[in-house]
Amino acid sequence: MTALNDLADRYVDESAVLDPCLASAMGVAGQERRLTDFGPRAAWERAELARRTLKVVADTPVSGDAERVAAAVLGERLATEVALADADAYGTLLDTLDGPVQRVRQAVGLLDQGRDTVWDALLARLRAVPGALTSLYEGLEAARRGGRVAPYRQVVRNARDCLDMRPYLAGLPAGHGDGVLRGALDRAAATANEALTRFAGYLTEELAPDAPETDALGEDRYRLGVREFLGSRLDLRDTYAWGWDELGRIQREMTATAARIAPGEPVPAVLAALDRDPRHQIRGAAAFRDWLQALADGAIADLDGTHFTIPGPLRRIDCRIALSDGPAVYLAPSEDLSRPGTIWWTRTDPDGPVPTWTVPGTMFHEGVPGHHLQLGTTTLNTTTLNRFQRLSCELHPGHCEGWGLYAERLMEELGHFTDPAHRLGLLATGQLLRAARVVLDIGLHLRLRIPAGTGFHEGERWMPSLARAFLTEHCGLGPPGFVAFEIDRYLGRPGQALAYKLGEKVWLESREAARRRDGADFDLKRFHEHALNLGPMGLDLLRAELTRTDRAG
Repeated sequence: MTALNDLADRYVDESAVLDPCLASAMGVAGQERRLTDFGPRAAWERAELARRTLKVVADTPVSGDAERVAAAVLGERLATEVALADADAYGTLLDTLDGPVQRVRQAVGLLDQGRDTVWDALLARLRAVPGALTSLYEGLEAARRGGRVAPYRQVVRNARDCLDMRPYLAGLPAGHGDGVLRGALDRAAATANEALTRFAGYLTEELAPDAPETDALGEDRYRLGVREFLGSRLDLRDTYAWGWDELGRIQREMTATAARIAPGEPVPAVLAALDRDPRHQIRGAAAFRDWLQALADGAIADLDGTHFTIPGPLRRIDCRIALSDGPAVYLAPSEDLSRPGTIWWTRTDPDGPVPTWTVPGTMFHEGVPGHHLQLGTTTLNTTTLNRFQRLSCELHPGHCEGWGLYAERLMEELGHFTDPAHRLGLLATGQLLRAARVVLDIGLHLRLRIPAGTGFHEGERWMPSLARAFLTEHCGLGPPGFVAFEIDRYLGRPGQALAYKLGEKVWLESREAARRRDGADFDLKRFHEHALNLGPMGLDLLRAELTRTDRAG
């Protein structure tokens, strides 16, 4: 145990006490009976912990490459936390993807392990829901007294999320525990749902009337978001132009791929036909879950021992179905491996048909060689990574989501998209949407003009209504609920939507730089092993480490 690793371990433990919801998402054990205090005092304590620890990192001696990297990763993250706190970036507390309401839902859901559920921990966490919502109310009211309220879009979306959470909580006790515990679970779920109803009423009836309609946060706040989610400093206007170029390239590839499926038909017609094609449909949640599991298991069998070495604990992914309209998500195994790596695939209709032609790319992104391999490898690497590095994937979306998108591209390179329908799915959901996110995320928050030659409202400045039309018409995306969620997501978490495409860009460019550096000695499997063993980090640091000229072979 070195001084730096000891410091990193203490920070993980102290941070987990102050933020149990984040600790659950990171897989940190020990806080399962609690939820986060979202009040002003607790927020100040979290910021002070980051300030104190950052000062100690600067004074802690390091030796060797592993410690040098570890210090850089921890220091960069803490400095970003301090910058966010100094700007009161999250004083209004609400967003639509990973805000307090969503973290409470996730923290409860992570304890829901069927027959393996620790029921007294779940009971304690259910009982903590009203208190967490009260603290969130206190935080929002403190911000409102200071003249700051989240945009209307985020307020009403969070109210809806509160109401949507209630059926799930009400159903948790069903069939679980003995008679005494079942009654306690029922009462705790009912009390939690009453609190959710009251809080949703507060949002819609009290906070929403004061909420501004303007969503764009401007360049200064947006740059903080880029720093938070990417660990990078960008030329935003050059990146915006690159996003348009990448979008055009992908659309041309989609046209060529669609022609292989239905020559002469326009791309939207081909996409619609694939959605209706019974050869690319599965009906029923149970059958769809089994198909997902087989797809995940097959990818592991194909890649293990050839292009990757997959450790035993990672050779199984738990595939689950969640009833919601959000994106599919992956959660890494907990640090003690008591919780397996899990993919949650969302559905709104448990019995209806599911189009499957878009699914393989997403499964490779979320499973193997994507997040499951990446984050599972990190979790298991106790040799060269300290505890903070092993558990900080949630804090480095550029690294994490960039690898996920790179994994999709890698599987295409390795020949796993021979079916043109699956390749079109890769382009439509894995590539086109992520490129559109670069354009829309920067364009919406900076209110940039749409450039000439795009064929879409040229010269106008981006607004949410234009963004919805762009995703629906220009990118062929739907249904309307998904499109609305996307727009709310961009506007609620500035910079996060860039993580996928710009992260992939760094992974691809770094791989090619390493290939040029190593020449005939370049080995793809060895490159991936080195890259994954570095652990999560910001993109600027990742590029520097993967392309170091003093490392060859």
